[in-house]
This record gives sequence, structure tokens and C-alpha cells, in this order.
Amino acid sequence: MFAFSKDKLRWINPPKEYKINENVIEITTMPNTDLWQRTYYGFRRANAHMLVMPVSERYFSFRVKARHDGNTRYDQCGIVIFQDEENWFKCALEDMGTEFRDLGSVVTNNGYSDFGCTAVSPSVDTMYYRLSRRESDYRLERSFDGVEYRQMRMFHLAAGSGEINMGLFACSPSDASCRAVFSEMEITECTWGATE
Repeated sequence: MFAFSKDKLRWINPPKEYKINENVIEITTMPNTDLWQRTYYGFRRANAHMLVMPVSERYFSFRVKARHDGNTRYDQCGIVIFQDEENWFKCALEDMGTEFRDLGSVVTNNGYSDFGCTAVSPSVDTMYYRLSRRESDYRLERSFDGVEYRQMRMFHLAAGSGEINMGLFACSPSDASCRAVFSEMEITECTWGATE
């Protein structure tokens, strides 16, 4: 099984400020950065900060702990697969103000984004994610403690059958900035069984 290695990572839309250590990655977002394509709002954005590695393995699971100190609406950080501007996936804990935060995910196939989310307490600033791949199909899970995971969604990525660009992302769609911290990055054998 291959490993998540900082030596294999490359930037898509690098921020001005970041730190990459062996076990911790920090990103300070730049204002007006986002990922979205067309649906409902009409606008197109693909300038979020993404730190990805090429992955050809067709069966694996990727786990990461993600935290951000954002307090401006829509600040977010999480995991991403980015093939091109019209084919990608992201999942993040997104700041929505004082009432709640959205734990949401977006799958963009052929230039159109969807959006699914659930509200969590505004005090939650950390989430564990586990993304499992079975060829061009993917399973996304989340955990509050890194032990007990619950499925968020299963999805197909139209451009996700061969080599993918998988990793971490952070952005601040508003005129603001936040600090995102990623740790406990790990790639394992696929935890998603063929009959689950």
C-alpha cells in the first residue's frame, strides 16, 4: 500500500502562507477563494487552495483530521479530489455564522455541482474524514473522534476512474481569511467492503 507523503504533494492555487511538516500541514487562506460550478448560483469558482498527490491505486481509504479557526461565513477546509475545473469532489466543515456550521460535500460532474449538508454545532471546529475508493466509485465518512465513523454519502466521479489528484483543501469565499490545520493523514487498505 502506498503512503500519504509530503514529497508527492503539489499545489493547485497555492496560498501565500503555509507550513508543511512531516505530520501537520497548515494553510492560511486567501480571501475570495472557493470551489463551485454553475448549479443554481450560476457562478464558477476553482481557485481554492488545494494540496494534492497523484493516486493510481483503485482501492484504498484516505483518512485525515481537519480543523479551521474560521469565523466568517463560508470559511472551510477538508478533503478534495480535483481532476479539472469541471470534475471534482470536496468535503468540508463550513462556517455559517453563530447559529451552526454546515458539514457538507460537493460532487461536480461535467461542470455542474451538487451540494449536500447537515448542521452541526458552531463549537465544532474539527472533523475526521475517511474517503474510500473502489475504482470510480467513492464512499465518504465522517467522525467527531477519529474512532467511530458514519457514512455521509456514496458517489460516482465521472472523471475519477484512472489517476486522481487527491488531498487537502481550504478556502474563504468571502473577503476574509482563516487558518486550516491538517494532521493524522493516513492511507490504508480499502475499508469499504464490496457488499456495503
